[in-house]
Amino acid sequence: MHFFSSRPLLCSLLLASPLAAIQLAALPLHAQATAQPPSPSGTQTTQQAAGQTTPSASTPPKPKIRPNDAGAPIPTRPDILRGAYGPYRANNDLLYYHLDIRVDPDTQTVTGKNTIRFSMLQDGTRIQLDLRDTLSIDKILLGDTPLKYTRDTGAVFIDFPQTLHSGQTYSIDFFYSGHPEETGRFGGMTFKKDPAGRVWINTACEGTGASMWWPNKDQWRDEVDSMDISVAIPNGLVDVSNGKFVARTDLGDGYTRWDWHVSYPINNYDVALNIGNYVHFDDKLNGDDKLDPLPLDFYVLPEDLDKAKVQFSQAKGMLEAYQHYFGEYPFAKDGYKLVEVPYAGMEHQSAVAYGNLFQNGYLGRDWTGVGISPRFDFIIIHESGHEWFGNSITAADSSDMWIHEGWTTYLEGLYVEYRWGKSDAIKYLNGLKPKIVNMRPIVAERGVNADPTEDQYFKGALMINTLRSVIDDDPKWLVLLHDFYQHFKYQNIMTEDVVAWWNQHTGQNLTPIFDQYLRHEHIPRLELLFGEAPGTVMYKWAVDEDKFAMPVRVGTPDHWQIIHPTTKWQTMQTQLSKDDFQVATDLYYVDVNKQ
Repeated sequence: MHFFSSRPLLCSLLLASPLAAIQLAALPLHAQATAQPPSPSGTQTTQQAAGQTTPSASTPPKPKIRPNDAGAPIPTRPDILRGAYGPYRANNDLLYYHLDIRVDPDTQTVTGKNTIRFSMLQDGTRIQLDLRDTLSIDKILLGDTPLKYTRDTGAVFIDFPQTLHSGQTYSIDFFYSGHPEETGRFGGMTFKKDPAGRVWINTACEGTGASMWWPNKDQWRDEVDSMDISVAIPNGLVDVSNGKFVARTDLGDGYTRWDWHVSYPINNYDVALNIGNYVHFDDKLNGDDKLDPLPLDFYVLPEDLDKAKVQFSQAKGMLEAYQHYFGEYPFAKDGYKLVEVPYAGMEHQSAVAYGNLFQNGYLGRDWTGVGISPRFDFIIIHESGHEWFGNSITAADSSDMWIHEGWTTYLEGLYVEYRWGKSDAIKYLNGLKPKIVNMRPIVAERGVNADPTEDQYFKGALMINTLRSVIDDDPKWLVLLHDFYQHFKYQNIMTEDVVAWWNQHTGQNLTPIFDQYLRHEHIPRLELLFGEAPGTVMYKWAVDEDKFAMPVRVGTPDHWQIIHPTTKWQTMQTQLSKDDFQVATDLYYVDVNKQ
């Protein structure tokens, strides 16, 4: 999922640099804005039909212009302090968190501490952590020694009385308290009532930042290797958090502590609380000679139990599909959970948040408008796909969030292909085209807590589908998909890492193709010029990248021919008229201009 920003917009050509933004310290601070979803077990098949559709003569529907598509937001000081990987972030490496808190529904407050263990990468006496300034810092301890700190909006600079040495491991306890400020559509941390009037508390803070409700190193580049989560809540309530359930302990004061253990790296915004009158049921995804059985746990409100038992049965088919393409579910020790929440959904690691009303499609709607998404529950398929791309493989900066969203949107197509064949997958993915605006590049400015365009979902997925057609060898493509994921799992990467891997493993220079789709607003346009000589057509790519060269299928669906346009005019023989000459725009996300 993704979050829009309410920060003021500025044409991308005028985007301030990080240094310039830092100098704008006098600018008013703007709250993070609305959390917004991208508005709206089977048998494997081996159907390989492709290239069966070409552009129609009708005018395509105009996409809705979303707030963060119109231009790049102006970075504020808090954005820079959160987004920049400055010297007091870079001098240390996270190892472990233990978030140990008490949540009071009556006062709508959180109190407790986060134990933070880290190793130093260089000598130093200061590190940077983060906690929204609406929350109080009660104390920060190194052992029994209180530490001095300085707050700058959401940044907390902690000073140590003696030098911390490179290669050494240290642990501090960060005590805090207060009322988390509800912000955005999903709220960050919300204290609500369920439809029956019972306590229902949830977190969802991608974009807003996890530091709006707990202290941490609130950025994307560095993750802990493991984590413990302990949540004390009034007796009778249930907390569902990330990882494997460890214990439930009655504290004797009207509160019960729920303990969870995360065995894998986890990013900050994935850490979740789900507190309510949950009931639980479970299942198991059977293993085979390569994979152990995977525990599946489901938490829903009592009145939704029967609906959930039917709807959540789709989780097995989803997991089978993604394991088929990419290998074992990445958090097997922690298990897989679906948790009912009062918002659409979120990819919280091993505790996927679900609010799709127990209906197929997206909130009951046909998501891509081509009759395929009503066959499955969009939130189960999309948000769970983030377990592979977003949670296991994570972008090191929000500027490159297409690594989460573009890939996971493409995974929706792979799920369709696994269930119903390649032809339906191509149809499904092409249904995304009306959602794309092509007004700013997908990769945003780095180091400024960037809020990329929503095109990262749809254009990103169609770029990947185009890459498949460039490879033009489906068995090889599926091996590459598997190996790409396996190479980068549990890592934090950037676009350059993705491009370098694909260049190396295909033996092709795909950099201009990636750059055209990701770093420019315009997609490639195939220029076709008829009539210069009888029985010929001239062709070339109109693009921003000078070295752009991409093969494409032309002709007719029953007799495609692959040509290799560059940015220079070439000529081919054809017996087809201008009207009959087609381009396989279902396989390549490109524009076509016939003259």
